[in-house]
Amino acid sequence: MQKTVILGAGESGIGAAVLSKKLGNDVFLSDISNISDEAKTILDNHNISYEEGQHTRELILDSQLVIKSPGIPDNIPIIDKIKESNIPIISEIEFAGKYDKAKKICVTGSNGKTTTSSLIYFLLKNAGFNVGLAGNIGQSYAYQVATCNYDYYVLELSSFQLDGMYDFKADIAVLLNITPDHLDRYNNNFDDYIKAKFRITQNMLQEDCFIFCADDTVTINQLSKVVMQATKLPFSINTEVSEGAYIRENQMVVSYNNDSYQMELSELSLRGKHNIYNSMAAAIAGKILKIDNHILRESLKSFRGIEHRLEKVLKIKDVIYINDSKATNVNSTWYALESIETPIIWIAGGKDKGNDYTPVLELVRNRVKAIICLGLDNKKLLDTFSNTVDTIIEVKSAKEAVNNAYNIAKPGDTVLLSPACASFDLFKNYEDRGEQFKKAVKEL
Repeated sequence: MQKTVILGAGESGIGAAVLSKKLGNDVFLSDISNISDEAKTILDNHNISYEEGQHTRELILDSQLVIKSPGIPDNIPIIDKIKESNIPIISEIEFAGKYDKAKKICVTGSNGKTTTSSLIYFLLKNAGFNVGLAGNIGQSYAYQVATCNYDYYVLELSSFQLDGMYDFKADIAVLLNITPDHLDRYNNNFDDYIKAKFRITQNMLQEDCFIFCADDTVTINQLSKVVMQATKLPFSINTEVSEGAYIRENQMVVSYNNDSYQMELSELSLRGKHNIYNSMAAAIAGKILKIDNHILRESLKSFRGIEHRLEKVLKIKDVIYINDSKATNVNSTWYALESIETPIIWIAGGKDKGNDYTPVLELVRNRVKAIICLGLDNKKLLDTFSNTVDTIIEVKSAKEAVNNAYNIAKPGDTVLLSPACASFDLFKNYEDRGEQFKKAVKEL
C-alpha cells in the first residue's frame, strides 16, 4: 500500500484520488480552497479522507507520492517542502497512464487543442472505435481509467499537465502551434514554455507518429534541436508535403503510408484559417488509424465545433453575438478577429497572463469599432488601444458588457466576446464567463 497525497479537488484531483483508492493505496486529498459538495460526495462514497481551506504540512509530507493538479503553481511553499523531502510530484495524466493500456492520441498547442481533440474523438466515435475523451476536457483521465475500459483515448494536454509527466508516452502526438501563453507560470521565459509543450513527444518510439504544423516557426526551430524516433507528419497551408497534409487548389490533401485522401475546403464544417489547420491535424490522425475516407469526409463535414469557441449565440436586429470565451490568450483572439469580416464590437479583458497585444493591433485598427473592457484591471488594454479605437468602455459584468454592446452596435455588426485573458478576476472559469455572456444576450 502506497501513501498518496492528492493536491487539488478539481476534476483532475478527484479522478486521481478515485483511481489511487481503487488501486488499494492510502489516499489523502488536500485543497487550499473550499471543496465543492459534488466532489465531497465522490470522496465520501470512496472513503477518501480530505481537508479543505488549508494544506497541513505534516499530513502531506507523510506520503510516498504527490499527485498535483495542473492549476497549482510549482512555486508555492508546500511544493517547495515536498521537493525538499524528495517526495515525487507527478500529474494526474502521468499517474493514470501507468495503469492504462489503451492507445493514446495526445493533443497540445497554445490554441485549437480543445477543438482538435474533440474533432479527433468525433472521428473515432463515428468510425466505431471504443474511445474516451479526457485530459484538459471533460471527465478526468484518471477517473475514466478507474471506471471505464477504453481501447483508445484522445487526451487534450495543457503545458501544466505536461510539466508533471515523465514516463508517459503518446502513440500519436499532435502539436498544433506554440505562441506566448501562461508565461507568468514560466518566469516569463518563452523557451521554458516551448520545452514544456515539446514534452508531449518524450519517450515516443519509431512506430509512433508526431503530427505538427510546418508553418509554425517556433515549432520548426525547436524540432531542429530535438532527437526523435517517431515518424514526423507535418501539415501546412503554405507548402506541399510528401506525408502529412497540405492545401492544393482549395483542397485538403492528406497522405500517410501510401494512402491518400482529398476534400474540398468548402466542405469543412469548421470555418477560418485556424480551423483548416485543426482539420488537417485531425485528418492525419484519422489516416494513421486507418479510418475510412467516407467516414473522414462525413465527420469533417458534420462536426459542429465546441461550446465557448467562436460559438454563434444569437442574431438580434441584424447583429451577430459570438461567444469565444475560451480565447484566453492573444493568439487565440487573433484567430477570432481574423475570421470576422464585419465591423466588430470586441469584448476583451480579464486576468492578464503577461499579454502582448501587438499581434492584433492591425486587425483591431481595421475591424474593431469599439472595445468593451471586461476586467478588474484594464490598464494594458487601455494603454494599447486608446489611440487605435475611438470607443473604449470599462465594465464589471457580462450583462453590463452585453448591454453596452447592444447600444453601440448597428445592423451588420458583430459583437465578439474574445477576452485574450484568463477569467479568474470576475468569473469562476471561462465556461462561467461564456455562460453569463450567453444569458445576457438572450435577455436582450
